Amino acid sequence: MKIGLMSDTHGYLHPKVFHYFENVDQIWHAGDIGSIELADQLEAFKPFRAVYGNIDGHELRARYPEHALFICQGVKVWMTHIGGYPPRYTPGIKPHIAQKRPKLFIAGHSHILKVIPDPALQLLHINPGACGKQGWHKVKTLVRFDLLDGDIKNLEVIELPD
Repeated sequence: MKIGLMSDTHGYLHPKVFHYFENVDQIWHAGDIGSIELADQLEAFKPFRAVYGNIDGHELRARYPEHALFICQGVKVWMTHIGGYPPRYTPGIKPHIAQKRPKLFIAGHSHILKVIPDPALQLLHINPGACGKQGWHKVKTLVRFDLLDGDIKNLEVIELPD
């Protein structure tokens, strides 16, 4: 299963997203989507999973959860918008991670691309950075990876042109 991961679009959908996610099986969005129209475009393009972020209004909050916990290709995934980083998770998150035991923890919010293994909690943390125009980030990023038989493979970072 090929996954395209994004976050912090803030209502802007870079046209190259469709090119870079052409061969993915699903698109996941780690919050701060920014508009129903953007979510509709992605849902029309590929199977789409998302969580809402702190800037998302009531329509997006009604459609998507704050936290998504699911299993995909044998990998237990927890996706949320504000989650922090290993070992400094957002207050209140770490005990839930220890209890739920995801293999992959995805968070957005910071606009900083990070991929960090957490050996203490036995998971991989991915923050795909931001691919929208709003925020202080200088590079718009996406992440692609494969899920296969309980493993996370072939992780790629994509830098979008201006």
